[in-house]
Amino acid sequence: MRQLSLSSRLALLFAACTAVVSLFAGVLFSRASEAHFIELDQQLLDGKLMGLRRDLHDFQSRDSEVQLAEELSRQADLSLRITGSDGRRWYDSSTTIPQALPRQPGLSTVSHEGTDYRVLNAPLFADKPDSPQLTLLLDITHHQHFLQRMQHLIWLTVGLSALATALLGAWAARSGLRPLRRISAVASGVSAQSLNARLPEENMPPELAEMAHNFNAMLGRLDDSFQRLSAFSADIAHELRTPLSNLLTHTQVTLTRPRPIEDYREALHSNLEELQWMAQLVNDMLYLAKADHGLLIPKREPLELGQEADLLLEFFAPLAEDAQVTLAREGHGCLEGDRSMLRRALSNLLDNALRFTPVDGEVRVNIVEQANDLRLSVENTGSAIDAQLLPRLFDRFYRADPARREGSSEHAGLGLAITRSIIRAHGGQIRCESENGWTRFVIELPRGD
Repeated sequence: MRQLSLSSRLALLFAACTAVVSLFAGVLFSRASEAHFIELDQQLLDGKLMGLRRDLHDFQSRDSEVQLAEELSRQADLSLRITGSDGRRWYDSSTTIPQALPRQPGLSTVSHEGTDYRVLNAPLFADKPDSPQLTLLLDITHHQHFLQRMQHLIWLTVGLSALATALLGAWAARSGLRPLRRISAVASGVSAQSLNARLPEENMPPELAEMAHNFNAMLGRLDDSFQRLSAFSADIAHELRTPLSNLLTHTQVTLTRPRPIEDYREALHSNLEELQWMAQLVNDMLYLAKADHGLLIPKREPLELGQEADLLLEFFAPLAEDAQVTLAREGHGCLEGDRSMLRRALSNLLDNALRFTPVDGEVRVNIVEQANDLRLSVENTGSAIDAQLLPRLFDRFYRADPARREGSSEHAGLGLAITRSIIRAHGGQIRCESENGWTRFVIELPRGD
């Protein structure tokens, strides 16, 4: 069976709620009206009973019967039956009085041949146990007809109210769900070529505003990821084009004519360098792909970052000496992490710092233990980096140097991207600051238990 739409469900729910409320109100009104009529009949019969007790003294005299008939003639819908203490009928004011009537004291209701009566049984003399019994009958047929008509009106009102509410509810639900249809329309139009569509959050109801905001944020993330993916595809093709072209050209030139064995060996060594660089590029890309899919899971082992930094500084010391750059380390700190991954991240930062530090410059590694984390920074002297470029330093294949060479076999622009992936895999953050002649890469890592 086909599922009902949300608008239809809301309309039926509105109709059911209205029907229940209308029916409940109608039943209460009907019961209140019936109780009101019973109260009025009780008051009327009690008043008549007091008058009859006051006027009746001797039921055997003709004058008493005449007086009783005059009293009853004042109200045509009232009848009277008088019975003795032994149950024998003494007097009936009308021939239409039912033969069988309730004998219990108090007020009751009976029906006879289409006529409804309110019956009141009471002794003529309240202080005598053998007193004759008075049975007053009040014709309430018109009351009952009124109540029946009112019940019919209640049912009619319930039906019409439910129908009207269903129609109005369907209209209101359709109008209220218009923003959802707008969301559906935007979602159906989303594709790789149209990720810039957004929902107008200012026109959304409060209940849907948060969903619209999250929907727009999702589209923004998709757009950003798609743009990055497109840029990445273009960048990797850009990076591989030059070395592949060099390999093809060099090989073709070498094979144009016979050459000495040494020339072939030199050509193979040259090609080997290009192939090694391309293999390293592919390995780095696979490493970043694992990081993007959450597959970069670091080991957890106790590390003393001061000792790790000293080992790397010792490794880079010859390069720093050739570049006339001073290396220094300050502070120490312990944490749990993957030794090889953190060494790779720190090595990338030191290599990057040495490349951009001028002669007689300085590269420093600062380690500071804080309350809940550990702060490590690699900073170097040199020209400041434009603040607008700082967020892009960690993008893949990005080089801040505008004079970079295409397909450079020396640096592909993946070192900082790999470093950020390693730091994030450890639950930390990395950022770059450049001011007052210093460029500083700041890493914050959780210390663990």
